[in-house]
Amino acid sequence: MKIGLRGYGVWQVGALTTPAMAAEIEQLGYSGLWLGGPGVDLAGIDELLAATESLVVGSSIVNVWSGDPAVLARSYQRVASRFPGRFVLGIGAGHREQSQGYERPMDAVQRFLDALDAGGVPVSGRVLAALGPKMLELAAERAGGVVPYLVPPRHTRVARAALGASGFVAPEQKVVVTSDVVRGREVARGRVENPYLGLVNYTSNLRRLGYTDEDLAGSDRLIDDLVAVGDVSAVAARLEEHRAAGADHVVVQVITEKYQMHPALPGVRLQVYDDEVVRVYRELAAGVF
Repeated sequence: MKIGLRGYGVWQVGALTTPAMAAEIEQLGYSGLWLGGPGVDLAGIDELLAATESLVVGSSIVNVWSGDPAVLARSYQRVASRFPGRFVLGIGAGHREQSQGYERPMDAVQRFLDALDAGGVPVSGRVLAALGPKMLELAAERAGGVVPYLVPPRHTRVARAALGASGFVAPEQKVVVTSDVVRGREVARGRVENPYLGLVNYTSNLRRLGYTDEDLAGSDRLIDDLVAVGDVSAVAARLEEHRAAGADHVVVQVITEKYQMHPALPGVRLQVYDDEVVRVYRELAAGVF
């Protein structure tokens, strides 16, 4: 059975997301809330769902190196039993540069999926953070869909072709809403260069999509393709590109000049959720929905 989530969602760091934020995101008209970095206990997700009426919450993603998949399966059953149809479990292999014990990611994800099978997590209830052809193929066989991160619309087209008509495709799209495109691009560049252009999984995927070493040094072309910068109509056009390329659901991550430093990853900036961010999400909702 295909995951039925449609429309647009919001991406937030899980540890920084509160029930009040979730309620506000739902009130603005977004259908999904995707959480970066939850643990296998899925702590806090019950509270987000309890604070909302119909919002679907997804993990984007639980890292397969972060804990015991049997614990995750039990956590999934806890959330799914309380809030049927409102939670999607996203998992992924993470990054060699950030994950202790990282090796043979395909094998690791397959073993993790085996454990989720044993724990009763349905194929239709889980998605993979798939970028390359092998992981996309695995998702087509053993998951309900994919939640690709840091991808341009051309990757969405690749993902749709790999999953066929029945697979759920929900790419993440970073956006900077501004009338000053030059300044907006520099804000975007600061978020993309560190950490993403230092992570091989992302740079390998971008090379497959045709980007050069010069691009991967942070070219304007790359930044413009990965982050939608401009007014609401320009950002809306980018989101529509993903839909036209085959996305069922597009996950929006608003970027502004305000950030806080990641407590565990030196130099990595985390977006501050404040009144400015809410204003941007509201403007996008009015201009897109």
